[in-house]
Amino acid sequence: MQEIKDLPECPVETTLTLIGSKWKVLILRDLMPGTKRFGELKKSIGSVSQKVLTAQLRDMEEKGLVNRRVYAEVPPRVEYSLTDLGKSLKPILDAMRSWGEGYKAKTDDTL
Repeated sequence: MQEIKDLPECPVETTLTLIGSKWKVLILRDLMPGTKRFGELKKSIGSVSQKVLTAQLRDMEEKGLVNRRVYAEVPPRVEYSLTDLGKSLKPILDAMRSWGEGYKAKTDDTL
């Protein structure tokens, strides 16, 4: 997990450091309802490459937001879920959803 001394002093910047990419926010969105396998995540997110998704998941795991569970099967089964810390981001995602809905409604009215 990332050391506190390595994080920015500003709390907003800290949050952006942890989840400030489009892919990380979409990973959080798709894991909020529960555990998913890598292929399910890739399919639900859409245009993300396997390499980028893997890198984002590893970074989120390192920062304590995502759990990765590997099953000793052939072929190996890997599942991802949110940690309690990851789940604590739900109000932020809910606020983003609400703001996005309001923005779309407002722009639909003006077009």
